[in-house]
Parts: sequence; structure tokens; C-alpha cells
Amino acid sequence: MGKRRAARQAAVQFHFWRDLHGDGAPERMEEFWEFCPATARVRQFAQPLIDGMIAHLPEIDDRIRKYCENYDFRRISAVDRNVLRLAIYEMLYREDIPPVVSINEAIELAKTFGGPDSGRFVNGILDRVKQDLTRPLREAAGPNSQGVE
Repeated sequence: MGKRRAARQAAVQFHFWRDLHGDGAPERMEEFWEFCPATARVRQFAQPLIDGMIAHLPEIDDRIRKYCENYDFRRISAVDRNVLRLAIYEMLYREDIPPVVSINEAIELAKTFGGPDSGRFVNGILDRVKQDLTRPLREAAGPNSQGVE
């Protein structure tokens, strides 16, 4: 598994943990990394994802609610909800990552960790988010702002 996929997986695992414990996530990130060991290169890509998702969580969750009209937000499985959070964070706030990459990675994470319909569900929501974007879908919009290759 590549470092970016491993980093995305770690970010989803962190937020899954945080989600299930009602913001009772580890007080120190080292506690999480002890629970979910990762190389320095994986951590280097994962940490900005984790931090960015926390910083923008209200806007991200509002976006999910917007596209899940007629569906209760809390009824979305914790795996699907956190995969969506990661992908939407990347699509809206990480111009160094092409949106189609975020979508494809999210679908794979949903298929791996979610239920039988998770990949299709995540794809449907992210396709709606993609339609609202004004930046190029298949290329990074700017230089890497996170200091990662």
C-alpha cells in the first residue's frame, strides 16, 4: 500500500475513533499513533489531513447534510461518514490533490471498510460535491501547500 493511501486510511481511522467516542479522541496524537502505528512518511501526509478535517469539520458536515437531504446525518454509517469527510476536505481545501484522486481513493476506502453499498453511496455524494467545484478536476490546482511530495 502506498504512503498516501495508508495516510488516508489512518486519517479515516482517527476520525472514526473520534466519531465513536463523541470527541473523546486521544488527547495527544502520540496515543493514536501508538494504537495505529505508521511510518514517518505516512504520518507526514496523514497529520495535515487529520488536522484539516478537524479544523473544517462543521463546514464539511454541512456539505454532507446538504447532499443527503431526506436522510438523517447520524444514520450514515461511521465509516461512510468519515470517508466522506476526508474526501470532501481534500476536494475543498487541498488544491494540491486533484478532486478525482480524492473521489477514487474515497471509493476504495469505502469498499474496503464499509458495507456492501458504501462505495456506491460515497461515489454518489462525492459526485454531487464535484459538480460544485470550480477548480480543475483532474489536476492539482497549485503547488503543494502542505510541504509533502
